[in-house]
Amino acid sequence: MLSFILRRLAIAVPTLILVSVFVFTLQKLLPGDPALILAGEDRDPAAIEFVREKYHLNEPIITQYAYWVQGVVQGDMGVSLRTNQPVLTLIGDKLPVTIQLAAMALIIAFVIGVPAGILSAVKKGTAIDYAANIVALSGLSIPNFWLGIMLILLVSVQLGWLPASGYESPFVDPLRSLETMIMPAFVLGTALAATLMRHTRSAMLGVLKADYVRTARAKGIREVPVILKHAFRNALLPIVTLTALLFGELLGGAVLTEQIFTIPGFGKLIVDAVFTRDYAVVQGVVLCAAAGVILVNLVADVLYFVVNPRMRASL
Repeated sequence: MLSFILRRLAIAVPTLILVSVFVFTLQKLLPGDPALILAGEDRDPAAIEFVREKYHLNEPIITQYAYWVQGVVQGDMGVSLRTNQPVLTLIGDKLPVTIQLAAMALIIAFVIGVPAGILSAVKKGTAIDYAANIVALSGLSIPNFWLGIMLILLVSVQLGWLPASGYESPFVDPLRSLETMIMPAFVLGTALAATLMRHTRSAMLGVLKADYVRTARAKGIREVPVILKHAFRNALLPIVTLTALLFGELLGGAVLTEQIFTIPGFGKLIVDAVFTRDYAVVQGVVLCAAAGVILVNLVADVLYFVVNPRMRASL
C-alpha cells in the first residue's frame, strides 16, 4: 500500500512542478503591466521603478520564477498586488466556499445520477431507460450559465423562494448558507448527475451479465438484494473513481457558476485577479487548484486500490 502511494506521489510532484512552470510563464504573455496599475493614475516613473524592484518585475523571468518557488516552498505565495493581502490568506478565505459548493453539487449529482443509472440498467430497453438517457443527455447539453440564469428568474425573481445571489458561511447561519448555495449547487450537480448516470448505467450493464449475478438469482434471492448487494457493489469501482475526479474538477471549474450567483469562491477570485493583472493571486489560485486536482486523483487511486482486491493481489 505504501509503495503504491509513493509511486503515485513520484508522478504527482513532477506534474505539480510542470503546472507551476506553465502558469508562471504563460501569464506573462497577458497584455498589461502590473507595475503601471500599482503606480496609480499619475504613474510617476520613480513609483513604477520602485514597484518593479519590490516585486522583482524587472528581473528575468527565470529569476522571478525562482523567487516565487522559493517563497512557495517556505509557505509564502506572495502578496496580492491589488489588495496588498497575503495570497495564502485570500485562498484560505475563498477555498472553503468552493469546497462547500463542490461538495453540495457532488451530493446532488450522486443522489440523482446513481439511482437513475441503476434503474436505467435494470430496465434496459424500456421507456424508463429511454427517459433516463434523454434526461442525462439534456443535463450534459444545457449550459450551466443558461440554467443558472433561468433558475434565478424563476425561483428568485418570479417565486421569491431563494436569494438570487450572495453567500453566508454555514458557521454563521446554516439555513441562510443552504439557501444561498442550493441553486448554484443544483446547476453544477445536474451536469455531473448526467455523467454519473451514464457511467453507472454502463457499469451496471456489465455487472448484471456476470455469472455470480445469475447464480444469485438462481438461488432465489430477491431482485432488490441482487441488484444492490451483488451487482452494485461490484459496479462501484468506476463510480468511486469518477466521483473523486469530478470533485477535483469542481474545485477549479465552477468559475461561471460562481460569477452568476456572486459566490466569493475560487472562481470569482481568479477572474478578478486576471482582470487586474494580479499575478501573485493568479499563480497561487491555479497552483492550489492543480494541487487539489492532483490530491483528489491520488485519493481516487487509493480508493480504487482499497476496493479492488485484484489490484492488491497484483502488487
